[in-house]
Formats: sequence, structure tokens, C-alpha cells
Amino acid sequence: MSRSYDDIIDLPHPTSAKHPRMPVADRAAQFSPFAALTGYEAAVQETARLTDERIELNEDELAALDEKLRTVLAWNGEAPLVSITYFQADDRKAGGSYNTAQGYIRKLDELRRVIVMQDGSKIPVDDVLEISSKIFDTME
Repeated sequence: MSRSYDDIIDLPHPTSAKHPRMPVADRAAQFSPFAALTGYEAAVQETARLTDERIELNEDELAALDEKLRTVLAWNGEAPLVSITYFQADDRKAGGSYNTAQGYIRKLDELRRVIVMQDGSKIPVDDVLEISSKIFDTME
């Protein structure tokens, strides 16, 4: 049986006098995968990231929350330790997340409608969902 390449099968591999052989690492790199859609994976992860919807309080819940805040601010003696759960809007998509800050309230800035904590953080009053403290347990 005659093969079509029998005449050249044993010849040495041709090499160029002008161009040196490509290193093996560079040859392998030309077959490596690449990201055809740059940023696609990040966009998919961002879309998959879950956010919470903001809970709107009714008038009675807002009044109770206001009463708790006034009670903490008017507390006689040392400022009580409080936990404040508040909504923080997401910068990149609809919704946001609920966070809880624990600490001592320094003051209420009624003009800007923010609660200023002892550590300097500020929580918008309109974003507060719940205020809890041990002082409320003793009052009931």
C-alpha cells in the first residue's frame, strides 16, 4: 500500500534562518482561553445579588418609634446602649439592605433628621425600622 507522504516523512523539520523558533510557553499562550465578553461575569453576579425591599411603617408604628427615640434621648443618667435597625439603599440597584447599629446615641439632629451615634456614624431618622434597648424591657 502506497502512502502519499512516504517521500517526506523522514525529512528534518524545516527551520527558518531569519526567524527563531517560538518558545513553548508562547506557543501554548496562543491557545489559552480569553474573555470574549469583558465584564459579563461581573454583570451576572451583580444581577444575582439580592436586595431587600424597604418596609414602610404605618402611622402607629412611626409614633411608637418616635416615642422610643424620645425616651432614649430623655433618659436620666448614663446614655443607654441601643440597637437601631435601619434601611440602607443600594447604590447600584433597586432596594437595599437592613443593617443594625449598636452603640450610644450622642444626639438627634432634627434639622437634618439624622441620629448621630457616639462613634460619629449618622443614621437617617426616616430609614429607622426599629430601636431596641434594655430600658424598654424595664418599662413594661
